[in-house]
Formats: sequence, structure tokens, C-alpha cells
Amino acid sequence: MSHTIKPEIVFENDYFIVINKPSGLLSVPDRLGKEVSLKKILQEKYQTIFTVHRIDKGTSGIIVFAKDEATHKELSLLFQQRGVEKIYFGLVNGIVSNDKGIIDAPIAEHPAGNGKMIIHAKGKPSVTEYEVAERFRLYTWMQFNIHTGRTHQVRIHCQHIGHPIVCDELYGDGKPVLISSLKKNYKLAAKEEEEKPILARLALHAYSLTLTFAGKEYFFEADIPKDMRALLQQLKKLNIKK
Repeated sequence: MSHTIKPEIVFENDYFIVINKPSGLLSVPDRLGKEVSLKKILQEKYQTIFTVHRIDKGTSGIIVFAKDEATHKELSLLFQQRGVEKIYFGLVNGIVSNDKGIIDAPIAEHPAGNGKMIIHAKGKPSVTEYEVAERFRLYTWMQFNIHTGRTHQVRIHCQHIGHPIVCDELYGDGKPVLISSLKKNYKLAAKEEEEKPILARLALHAYSLTLTFAGKEYFFEADIPKDMRALLQQLKKLNIKK
């Protein structure tokens, strides 16, 4: 069975494998199991693969899978006990006024069981540290240090502070970014019937991961993807001409 998606291997040894996951690919199979998932692709190559943690379908970047049960146990424990440093980058709507901050807001599953998460006093403790990397006219480019690994954590924490992640359908407006919304007198090229979005996926990227396994420290990183880089370039260009 061949797939058009070839996951980029960042690192591999006998115990685990680190992938730079593209946006739009599920980490693990969903309940319906109809869509291709990264785990399934890896299982076809390695037969046995264990899920250590997940990143959302729309999020790109670093994800780790274990190759055996003992490694799976050790790595899963590391993630649970916050023994891993995870850095994400994301573009949020609006101008974040504080240069740095900590979002400490417990996260629970939505009572409707619709896959959404909510901020709730009885939820699991969830902590996201953030730093503003760059401010633009309509957006802010942020760095996140994730101290807990809750489902949709960065996304719901950003919504909680009033700055949802760009193109987030669940916690934001889900609108794609169009050059026409950034440039005042934007004109479509003659050949184009309608404008193609410069970014139409969740503007969130799992940038780096630091962990210690079997007494050795490992650091992995995945460059900001091309689509996000292109958008940042445009924002920088247009920012000067405010």
C-alpha cells in the first residue's frame, strides 16, 4: 500500500523514531479509522509502533513514536511527568500586549463529547508559557513552551486569552489568510478566478523537543514549514508599510 505522504524522519535509533509530521495528517487513527494516519504509515514500514504522544491533525512538527513496549513505557512516563521540553510556534489573531506570560487554566473534555475541549475548574491542570516573537498589524507570532500535554492545549489556551490560533476552526473563526485581507488594493491576477489563500491550515507548529532517554539527552527540531514561512514573509513585508 503506497501513500503520497512520505513522513520526514528527523531521527531514528533502535528504540524510537522522531518524525516531522506534515499538517493535515492524523498522528494516530481516529475513531472512524478511514483516514490515513502517521502511525499507520509507520506500522507498514516497522510493523510494531507505539504511540507516545500526539499532535493535532492540523499541527505540523515533531512527534515521537516508540519501537518497543519498554521504550514506550519509559517515554510515556517522561511525557506524563513533564520530563520533556516542548517548544511550539504559532500565529495568533490580534496583537498580544504582554511580551511574556503563563496561561494556567485547567482543561476538560466538552460535556457534549464532540472532540472539543473547554476550560473548566474541574479539568486537568494545564500550563502554557508564551513569549511574543514578533507583532504584526493583525497578528502575533508566538513561541509556546508547553508544560503539560493536554489535547488542544495551545489552541484552547490561546482562545482563553482572546487570541485564537489563525485558521483554527474549533477555537477560532477558521478563516484562511488571504493577501487581500492584508493589502488594501490587492488585485487578482488575470488568470485567477478566485484568490488562493496564503495559509488555509492551523498556524501551529511543534518546533522542538528535548528529552533524556537511557541517560542521554536528545534535542530534536523541525524548521518552520514553507507555508508558514511564506505567510510570515508577507506579514513582515506589509508590516513596514503600515
